[in-house]
Amino acid sequence: MIQPMQKIAIKMLTGDRAKFYGLVFGIVFATFLMAQQVSIFFGIMDRTANQIIDVHEANIWVMDPLVEYVDEVKPLRDIDLQRVRSVQGVQWAVPFFKGFAIMNTPGLSVKQVLLLGVDDATLIGRPPLMSFGQWEDLKLPDSIIIDRAGWDLIWGNEPYKYGKVVEINDIRLIVVGVSNSAAPFATFPIAYTRYSIANRVTMPGRSRMPFILARSATPEQTAQLINKTTGLKALTNVEFQKQTKDYYMHNTGIPVNFGITIVLGFIIGAAIAGQTFFIFVLENLRHFGGLKAFGVTNRQILGMVLTQAAYVAFIGFSLGIGLCTLFFDLTSNILPLRGIFLTWPVVLGTAISVVVIMFLSSVISIRKVLVLDPAIVFRG
Repeated sequence: MIQPMQKIAIKMLTGDRAKFYGLVFGIVFATFLMAQQVSIFFGIMDRTANQIIDVHEANIWVMDPLVEYVDEVKPLRDIDLQRVRSVQGVQWAVPFFKGFAIMNTPGLSVKQVLLLGVDDATLIGRPPLMSFGQWEDLKLPDSIIIDRAGWDLIWGNEPYKYGKVVEINDIRLIVVGVSNSAAPFATFPIAYTRYSIANRVTMPGRSRMPFILARSATPEQTAQLINKTTGLKALTNVEFQKQTKDYYMHNTGIPVNFGITIVLGFIIGAAIAGQTFFIFVLENLRHFGGLKAFGVTNRQILGMVLTQAAYVAFIGFSLGIGLCTLFFDLTSNILPLRGIFLTWPVVLGTAISVVVIMFLSSVISIRKVLVLDPAIVFRG
């Protein structure tokens, strides 16, 4: 229940509409900018590991010991697949192809695509969702599946349909579906075909197996056993995602660039709120002095200032988070921004930042009120 002194504090705050709106705007701006940029940052980091996230059946990735992240490709030997399959705890293991290829669309364009080759028999390595067609059609001769972004890039707004023809290294392939893959870090279209076809169209006569996908009931222990017995690097799905994200965190300018924007949002919000709140308190010193002259204690005055700060923080944060939620809702169907959304840890972190901003603003302003001489109300 709101106490009388808190009601007076809110009336004082909202009475000066210009400064009240300025305070709220500062918090709305800081909230929106911090929440949006942090969400986009985490979304981009997730995109760096999209090919790992899309593989749901396997929980172990096996690779050359020198590989540091998913986009680093160093082929394994064919015999390595059998060695992994022989390790105790491995339920199954299949090859997985990953490489880039130049895809020619007769009469349209030439595009570089990320070509992924899934296991011929089981199709393990595919993402779970399709926008058009079905994964079983990939078992048809010379078939290929394109992701949604790739279809839009090549054929624009043309409706999805079966039978489009593409060529890779002069080998003709038939598009049999459109996948709903996780958003990639790079802007290349993603194309899926069978492992045998991927090897045939990219480097005929030579097998290339960058990764082995495996499954185990105890993935952590089995991965360690694969490392020990084969000399290859084996990581669980979660570990490989983390290692890939860490690589981009430490070797690109993405964290620094987003960090600067997020810090600027905090500083600008704090500067606007702090300065406006300080001016508001200065201009209301006579009112605070009158309250003290009528016997209001410093503790009650402190409660009033904190109430004003909390009121502004609540309204500004609510509006800022609402705008951020609306932004991601309106952009959810835009392919370049898909997969980026607001999460509860981001909301919580932003709320804490807003509380810090308003607390600092209160600290800057409160001293003037606490040392105020009540006699000011009788002067001039």
